[in-house]
Amino acid sequence: MRPSVSEGTEMQPDGASSLGAAAPSEAVATPGAAASDATETPVRSVPAIVTAGDSRAAKAVYGKSKVYLEVEGLSLVAHVVRTLQDCPEVESVWVVGAPARLEEALGKKALRDALTKPLYIVEQQRDLISNCWETYRRILTGDPTQGRDPESEADRDQEVLFMSGDLPIATAQEFSSMIRRSQAEDVDYVLGLCPAEALDVFRPRHPGDAGITVAYFNTRDGRFRQNNLHYAKPGRIGRRERIEEMYEMRHQRRFWNMFTLALRLLSSRVGGLKIAVLFGFMHLAGVADRNDRPKLARLLAKYVTLEINRVTISKILDTRFVLAPVESGGCALDVDTEEEYDAICEKYPKWIVEHRARSAKLHGPLAPRLEVNTPSTAASEDLK
Repeated sequence: MRPSVSEGTEMQPDGASSLGAAAPSEAVATPGAAASDATETPVRSVPAIVTAGDSRAAKAVYGKSKVYLEVEGLSLVAHVVRTLQDCPEVESVWVVGAPARLEEALGKKALRDALTKPLYIVEQQRDLISNCWETYRRILTGDPTQGRDPESEADRDQEVLFMSGDLPIATAQEFSSMIRRSQAEDVDYVLGLCPAEALDVFRPRHPGDAGITVAYFNTRDGRFRQNNLHYAKPGRIGRRERIEEMYEMRHQRRFWNMFTLALRLLSSRVGGLKIAVLFGFMHLAGVADRNDRPKLARLLAKYVTLEINRVTISKILDTRFVLAPVESGGCALDVDTEEEYDAICEKYPKWIVEHRARSAKLHGPLAPRLEVNTPSTAASEDLK
C-alpha cells in the first residue's frame, strides 16, 4: 500500500537491495580527489537536502513554482536530483516540498533509471528555514516521516549539503568541490560563492541574444554571487532564524529589501551602526555596478572585504562561518524570472555541454564513490 503524502515518501533506485538511512557516516579515506581540491584528509559522505518548497519567499515563474518548470523534458528539481547521483560524496538525497507534486516531478522514467542513491521526499513546512530544519531532524532518524531534535554531540555535528531545486546547469564536480572544501574548514556553516568571471559566459553576447545577467556583491576582493550551496551543521547554528530573514531580503535589485535589511542590522544587538554602514557601502557598490559605473563601484567596495562579511555573518548567526569561492558558476545560475527561464530553455543544450567541460577542467575528475554502510530505518514504501 502506498503511504499518504503527509507520512513522507522514499523512492528507491531500481535494483537496490536496501535504502541506507542518512545517519552520520564514518570518515572514509578517498583517493583521487578533484585536482584543485586534492587533500589527504579523509572525506566523509553526507546527505544532501534539496529545497523545493512553494511557500512564502519562494518565487513563482510563469505562474508556478519554479522548481517544477521543465527543461529538456525534466523539471528543474529533477535535474538537480539527477546530478547529485554522480557526486561521490553524497550518500542520500532528501527533497523537501509538496509531496504529491514532487512524486510526479521525480517519477519520470528518465530520472528513475538514473537513481543510484536513496531518495526521500519530505513534507514542506511554513518557510525555508523550517523546511531545512525539519528535514535535518528526519535525517537524524533516517525516516522521512518523522524526526527528532539533536540529542548528542554526534547529532549536532551531522553535516548536510543544502541547495535550491532550480539549478539545471550545476555539475557533480561543483557539489564535490563544495563538500571537500567545507570539510577542510573547522567551522559550522560554509556558504559558497561564485566569482563574476565564472558567470560571464552566460551573459548575452549581442542585442537580442538569449542570456542571463545577474547581480553581484561588490567587495574589495572582487565581485561575487552566492552560489546556492550551503554546507552546514544545522545543530551548531545558534540563530538559524536569521538565515530566513536574509533569504527573504536576498534580491539586491529591490531597494526596499536592501533598506529593510539595513534597518534590521542597525537595530540588531550584534549589528549596530558599523555593520549597517558597511552593508550599505556594499549594496551601493552593487547599484553602481549594475548601472555600469565600475569606478564608483570599486570606490565604494574598497571599504568591504570578504573577511568583514565573514565576521559579520558569524556574529549575526552566532556560529563559526566562512565564505568559500567555487570557481565554476553552474550552481549560481538559478531561475528567478521568466526571462532567465526562457534563456536556459533556449541555451541549455549548448550551455550544459560547455559548462560540464569547464567544470571538469577546473575541478578535475570525480573521486570514486564513497562506501556508506548504514542500516535502513525508513518505514515508508517505494514510489511506483
